[in-house]
Amino acid sequence: MAALSNPHRLRVIAAVARQRNYVSNLARELGISRPLLQVHLRKLETAGLVSATLRVSDDGKAMKFYETTLFDFHLTPQSIATAVETLSNDSGPEREGNQKEQL
Repeated sequence: MAALSNPHRLRVIAAVARQRNYVSNLARELGISRPLLQVHLRKLETAGLVSATLRVSDDGKAMKFYETTLFDFHLTPQSIATAVETLSNDSGPEREGNQKEQL
């Protein structure tokens, strides 16, 4: 769920769901820089939401193409409660309270 919490990553998923695409073209289509796009693509790939294949163009350039993987999330109150159990206590109101006490 964290991989999908960013609007840029949602736009990337939508774009590659419509059509398999390579980094440079996808960056132009989305209006973001290639380095920023690559950061988002790595997060999506790590989460298993997109996959990449490397192809060499006719002029010898390596092109990395991305496409969505098949995924289906069924979000319920119980699945959220289960996910919350995996969170660390490094953020949130409890930590903010502890920081205030330390100040």
